Amino acid sequence: MTIKGKILHILLFQRIKDRRTQIVVGYLKRLYVGILLLILTLTIGIVGYIFIEDYTFIEAFYMAIITLASVGFMEVRPLSDVGRIFTAILIITNLGVFAYSISVLSGFLIEGNFRKLWEHYTMLKKITELEHHVIVCGYGRYGREVCEYFLHHKLPFVVIERSEATIEELKLADITFIQEDATHDEALEEAGIHKARALIACLPDDVANLFVVLSARQMNPKLKIVSRASSAKSETKLHLAGANEVITPETIGGFYMASLTTKPDVVEFFRIISNETHHSISFEQLSFDDISNKKMPKTLRELDIVARTGANLIGVKMPDGRYIINPSLDLILESDMCLIALGTPNQIAALQEYCHTTTGKQSSTKLRF
Repeated sequence: MTIKGKILHILLFQRIKDRRTQIVVGYLKRLYVGILLLILTLTIGIVGYIFIEDYTFIEAFYMAIITLASVGFMEVRPLSDVGRIFTAILIITNLGVFAYSISVLSGFLIEGNFRKLWEHYTMLKKITELEHHVIVCGYGRYGREVCEYFLHHKLPFVVIERSEATIEELKLADITFIQEDATHDEALEEAGIHKARALIACLPDDVANLFVVLSARQMNPKLKIVSRASSAKSETKLHLAGANEVITPETIGGFYMASLTTKPDVVEFFRIISNETHHSISFEQLSFDDISNKKMPKTLRELDIVARTGANLIGVKMPDGRYIINPSLDLILESDMCLIALGTPNQIAALQEYCHTTTGKQSSTKLRF
């Protein structure tokens, strides 16, 4: 981790620690108030009986306890009229204090506030340890699919969701989450946006996704942002807000259904290779950032991926964003060029190892379907 990364990690941890402290103080403050009120009424009772009835400290303490507890024992000595009035006022006052204290204590222990506090503490501790993870905003229909993919490939991620019912699902699935509104900057900070490598905004509302994308881009300019859009009209706005990619599920679904009527075999092929649980086929994206390395091959022919690894090179993304399908072996490697390969898990592993030893660098993020 770089010095800048360490500084951001410390600052983020401190912010989360401060927020966690505020939550703890919020719970304990009410408990302290209840305890202090009980001590205050007990002290008033002791002092009152000493001055009004001329009781000893032990007698006044005993009388104050049985009065506050409303147990109904007999008085230590017969009370005067002033003593009876004082006792009545003490009993009425104690009813409110006792009710408040019991409600706070039962809420903290019986209703699960203590458990919630502990869960929140452990969850935030796990989040502070994450690096190069993905932040998923929303656990709806599309958010679930995203999370299932990440779980299957054991990729680090955290979900931001505010629905209480959905939070219970996340707990059962043992998914790291933050119960908060994803449009709030505090939620993104808790999710570790400064250390994350990507964010997926899949909230059902385009306006909410726009807020998330805008905030995320301001907080981390280098973040990879993918957003869902409910309508084509929102795509341009989301791109302007900072989204790298905008997905319209309805458009993709319509294209898929239309393709099934005209090119069913092609669609079936892509459906098969996109279902990794049944077919061991993987895609790999390889990025070459430094062609000045003397050991790095100059052309695809020199790289010789097929012969050395068995994986097939199916496409190239040029530095200007153009894609070349089935590139020529004489294509010269350039800075910021990405190669897209297809193969079995063993072939992809061999490809990663080969490119690592050839270029002296690790390949970029694996794209498996």
